[in-house]
Amino acid sequence: MEWLRVHDWQTWLIVALLLAGAEMATLDFSLLMMAVGALVGCLMAALGFSLTVQVLSAVATSVALLAFVRPSIVRRLHAGPTLQTGPESLVGKTGLVLERVTAHTGRVKLSGEVWSARSVQEAAVIEPGHKVAVAEIDGATAVVYPLD
Repeated sequence: MEWLRVHDWQTWLIVALLLAGAEMATLDFSLLMMAVGALVGCLMAALGFSLTVQVLSAVATSVALLAFVRPSIVRRLHAGPTLQTGPESLVGKTGLVLERVTAHTGRVKLSGEVWSARSVQEAAVIEPGHKVAVAEIDGATAVVYPLD
């Protein structure tokens, strides 16, 4: 027990490394937050603060990280993919009508490419030069609606 008092910063460092190593087995980010708290305790010990200050600093840091940092990290890791590729990436984009768009036929320019298009509304006719937005992609046809 005397060794722990004499080598307090080394003890905190060992605790931090053990917690970080255990984190590798769980991948839950809870132990990692506690390891960072132990590193703060190590820093307080190296600066010569009392054991009470070391423990309070380590606990406060760990609790703060668990409450404020860990939730956002976990949310980002468990979120779905954010990169959309292919035709689904065009949904919501705007384009320019090249040929009259009706409920059955037409042509629009989307992201530098010419697409066949049809209107969302049966009775709608969109003339060339008007801006449209993509509601969905149906095969190789963009289903669009006017922005005017």
